[in-house]
Amino acid sequence: MASSSGTSSGSTLLPNSGSEEDLQLVMDQRRKKRMLSNRESARRSRMQKQKHFDELMVQKAQLRKENNQILTSMNFTTQHYLAIEAENSVLRAQMGELNNRLQSLNEIIQYINVGNNSFETVETLIGADSFMNPWNSLYLNQQPIMASAGHNSILKLLP
Repeated sequence: MASSSGTSSGSTLLPNSGSEEDLQLVMDQRRKKRMLSNRESARRSRMQKQKHFDELMVQKAQLRKENNQILTSMNFTTQHYLAIEAENSVLRAQMGELNNRLQSLNEIIQYINVGNNSFETVETLIGADSFMNPWNSLYLNQQPIMASAGHNSILKLLP
């Protein structure tokens, strides 16, 4: 048989047998090296996968925190909006009532000016300094207009 080193000085009966053993030995070494390389690659892959998973968990926690902050801000903004909308409803009701009063007063003034041709004539008939002058009592008995936005109903206090 041939030596395993394949460097015998004499003639060999099987010249290829040393080469086959060397080749087998080289292939075994390559296989072992490849197995070690694959194990190391799999370990690195698992570590990268775990690192990525940990990063995703941190991102998830951060996104949940941001989501809660946005929801809180949205709730605050919604409540603020509803309060302003209720206030606007009250102001619109008051504006409508004031417009009605203004229109009524303008109609009275127009009636007085057209019917008597002068405001002084009405004052002389009623008495300009009289306590019972309706023009004086018109402003003395005024009460503020109050409106409520609750249940779309409006409460008005008139003189």
